[in-house]
Amino acid sequence: MVQLTEIKRHKTHKVMVGKSFIGGDAPILVQSMTNTDTADAKSTADQVISLAKAGSEIVRITVDRPESAQNVAKIRELVEKAGLDVPLVGCFHFNGHRLLKDYPDCAQALAKYRINPGNVGFGEKRDKQFDMMVETALAYDKPIRIGVNWGSLDQDLAQGLMDKNGKSASPRSADEILREALVLSTLTSAQRAEHVGMRPDQIILSAKVSRVQDLISVYRELARQSNYALHLGLTEAGLGSKSIVATSTALSVLLQEGIGDTIRASLTPTPDEAREREVIVCQEILQTMGLRSFAPQVSACPGCGRTTSTYFQTLAQTIQDFVREQMPAWRKHYPGVENLNLAVMGCIVNGPGESKHADIGISLPGNGENPVAPVFMDGAKTHTLRGDHIADEFKELLIDYVKRRYAA
Repeated sequence: MVQLTEIKRHKTHKVMVGKSFIGGDAPILVQSMTNTDTADAKSTADQVISLAKAGSEIVRITVDRPESAQNVAKIRELVEKAGLDVPLVGCFHFNGHRLLKDYPDCAQALAKYRINPGNVGFGEKRDKQFDMMVETALAYDKPIRIGVNWGSLDQDLAQGLMDKNGKSASPRSADEILREALVLSTLTSAQRAEHVGMRPDQIILSAKVSRVQDLISVYRELARQSNYALHLGLTEAGLGSKSIVATSTALSVLLQEGIGDTIRASLTPTPDEAREREVIVCQEILQTMGLRSFAPQVSACPGCGRTTSTYFQTLAQTIQDFVREQMPAWRKHYPGVENLNLAVMGCIVNGPGESKHADIGISLPGNGENPVAPVFMDGAKTHTLRGDHIADEFKELLIDYVKRRYAA
């Protein structure tokens, strides 16, 4: 018998963010970020609510100027009025030390502060301003994420390593030095935060790049050298299918090795695409790897010359959308429904077999085949659907199956 490879999580400290835990034995959490102007409290709160309802368990918001900082508490209030308690993370660059000091309501309302050591300050001000942010986090009992990014890396540190490498008898590549600088900046910043007074279980690390192999290499090294909780994600995944492929590839390799405690898919949305897409991608990565379950997944064949392509494609999409629409209510009333397996297959070749393997599945007739669609439940054929209302009839069978199987 083929044995499945067990995924053993890298041992990390367990960090409390709001009422959620990150790291240790806690589930790997899905994170997202708003792209609204935080100075507009209502639009930002609306997007936080949408992301949270889609399944985002942590939402990061930009806090870039006084107008943004003074609205954070209002955003928190609007989100709570909607009945949600999702942790809000403040993303600070350049002036975070001043904003946290000048707007105590902001400092209190946030569940975590994201600090980028590459642009927290320059020259003699760098360490002082970094320390000020850490001290504020301590004063309000907030954890921090030290978020290093190769696009805003500490230039003094990077240049020092480059100069040293240039004098070496066996110099390494510039990419190797860049990866070393990312790891060094992340870990030395964490050590400085501890020196100021933070505990290891109040610190989360991230070191983001845009290339898959660089990300894998950097996080392997962070995991080897430390036990801090780790947030995973490419910094700019890109557009369309490329962004999803790159994110899935990089994160899946690391997650398979037990590395990672929160994840984000930094997708560039098209003008007509919902921001929630990045949440769904993260959920599907975790679910397809068997690490967590969020919603029933629909298995569907790719189609071939035997299938009535548009019909079964439409049905598969219809059922997947229907399931997601039902999940808020199903999650409350039918515990375990997120583990349900469905199949919508296009013809008689693999359709019946795949449908039998699913909890509930339908095998549509292919081109030239009898216009009947057998339905299978728990491995047995239970119904045969015909006519123009197959989709609606299958939905009704699905609803009934969920009620029977998952009723509390």
